[in-house]
Amino acid sequence: MAPLTQQVKMTIRRGDTVRILRGKDRGKKARVLATLPQVGRILVEGVNMVKKHVRPKRAGEKGQRVVVAAPLNIASVQLVCPACGKGTRVLRRRTAEGALERVCKKCQEVIPSKLTS
Repeated sequence: MAPLTQQVKMTIRRGDTVRILRGKDRGKKARVLATLPQVGRILVEGVNMVKKHVRPKRAGEKGQRVVVAAPLNIASVQLVCPACGKGTRVLRRRTAEGALERVCKKCQEVIPSKLTS
């Protein structure tokens, strides 16, 4: 992954539910595990699974193949609104206090930015 010249503004956050738009997992809905704004990618739970070969660490131990989730491009997913349950684009709007909030373009509801540990 080559780094981008500028960090991407992410409207999708950790803990959000997204719908996959492209690739072998098209149509699936899953939860975001991590965001990588430096390279414009996100890590989604159970999606884009790849086999990784792991070398043995100690003598006598066997090497193995581990299945892990690989990062997806941010443009390959769409946020699912928790209020209406549809895939939607996100509007970023300032509140009266000056904070940014995310708003669903379809139902005009505020999307909460819950961060799960």
